[in-house]
Amino acid sequence: MAPTAPPKAPKRRGRRRLFGLDRSGPAPRQTRPGEPLRPWTLPNMIGYARLAALPVFLYLAFNSGDGRDPYAAALFWLITAGDYLDGFVARTTGQYSRMGALLDPVVDRLAILSGAVVCWHFELLPRWALLLLAAREVVTLLLAQAAVRRGLELEVNWYGRIAVFPIMASLFFAMLSDSPIWSVMLVAGVALAVLATIAYARSGLRAVREQGGAAT
Repeated sequence: MAPTAPPKAPKRRGRRRLFGLDRSGPAPRQTRPGEPLRPWTLPNMIGYARLAALPVFLYLAFNSGDGRDPYAAALFWLITAGDYLDGFVARTTGQYSRMGALLDPVVDRLAILSGAVVCWHFELLPRWALLLLAAREVVTLLLAQAAVRRGLELEVNWYGRIAVFPIMASLFFAMLSDSPIWSVMLVAGVALAVLATIAYARSGLRAVREQGGAAT
């Protein structure tokens, strides 16, 4: 009897996990509350570089005259693309850390807020949408901090994952050219982001109730 070929599903799943397409399963043990920070990992170095680049981006953008500067836009793209890069490096090297889990969402929020501030100042995108976006980012950051204090984890949902692309793309392209398409992209992204925040809040409240029930 000829031997059967090994199933290919685990290999495909491994590739999907490597490229961040499969987020199923628990978070890596090294990123959970109570684990050592391990600040000096390669993914964290990328995170620190992204953080340090934000003031440079703001300097270039605010000195552009009209908010449209290819160098500022390119730096913004590098900062936002670094979110994927540090995750990819963490998965390929296994250098997960509690510091990375805390640092990454903070840098992401600051990057979005920085881009929103530039687009607000120069009126590159609808200000009401930018204001809603900024409020959403602040609320999400506060929810994340509250979850950390309670020892909970806010799982990223698909609304949030999908929202990242139109939001980042609208901010980036608005710093390069004038088009109503960027406004439509921003509004769509903000709508998805708000749905994501509602989902975060609901899952957080459910986790708190379960935590309280377990305590009793």
